[in-house]
Amino acid sequence: MTDRYSRQILFSAIGEAGQKKIRASQVVVIGCGALGTVSSEMLTRAGIGKLTLIDRDFVEESNLQRQSLFTEQDAYRGLPKAAAAQRALRAINSDVEVKGVIEDVTWQNIDKLCQKCDLIVDGTDNFETRFLINDFAVKREIPWIYGACVGSYGVSFAVQPEISACLQCLFEQPTEVGTTETCDTAGILASVVHVIAAFQVAQGMKLLVGESPAQEILQIDVWTGIWQTIAATRARSSECRCCGQHQFRFLEGQEKAQLTRLCGRNAVQICPPRPTRSDFQEISKRLDKSAQIDLNEFLMKIRIDGYEIALFSDGRSIIRGTNDFTEARAVYAKYIGN
Repeated sequence: MTDRYSRQILFSAIGEAGQKKIRASQVVVIGCGALGTVSSEMLTRAGIGKLTLIDRDFVEESNLQRQSLFTEQDAYRGLPKAAAAQRALRAINSDVEVKGVIEDVTWQNIDKLCQKCDLIVDGTDNFETRFLINDFAVKREIPWIYGACVGSYGVSFAVQPEISACLQCLFEQPTEVGTTETCDTAGILASVVHVIAAFQVAQGMKLLVGESPAQEILQIDVWTGIWQTIAATRARSSECRCCGQHQFRFLEGQEKAQLTRLCGRNAVQICPPRPTRSDFQEISKRLDKSAQIDLNEFLMKIRIDGYEIALFSDGRSIIRGTNDFTEARAVYAKYIGN
């Protein structure tokens, strides 16, 4: 081993044997936003063998406050995040094979993108994708590390198939439309991103060297200074549809949002996979300062950043301003949440 990893090798829980396992590992980071950029940099500096970064978005100026791999030049050029992150990480550690993939992870391509990895790290921005990752990971028996941040609050949990609880043990279904904050409605502090990403990477490295991660959910608020852990026990096999009954509805495309291009209207309709309820008042309160909102008992119209989002009471929405499915999904996740 070179001097590059000497301080990590001196840590007794890793040592030379653990470092060899880390060097032989393949990790996939899904989402190159705040958590994804920070965790991928740590993993690269730690000397993993191969890192695959998957992201559908491009760099914007508002990303620079917390997405640590990107520069002003990346934002000015509007580079795809996966491409910009790949370039930055290769400059940090040429020992690591870094591959950036500019794609939206779906039930149709997740097997192709993740089948050979030893670990998946969550850097996504919506629960539909997280439930898809959970289905895939449980079916393939690949560990993954859930993480999420908004405002000053963050949460993380390591999923070890057949041993720990899975995401669906903890959250039976994705939340109702409009009931969760997003970074674009509530803001986010870079400090909480780094704390949660550090926990994700630490738990991931424990898995890579052959140790079991903590079977607890970490919850922190860096502004109030409140930290707590909650025991996350696995549901009995008859209770969890995913890890107990092995029903992989997200992986089989049965729980995906339905997208339809509206002919001649430069718009995409998004329908949730099951009937739900849109919380108009909550969404209106969150977006009041940044968007123009028109609201009645049937729907709300949101005009923001060149898009018009028509949201209906049953969770269905029409995104005007694009006919691209990936862009429409990103706009929906950004402002409505999931």
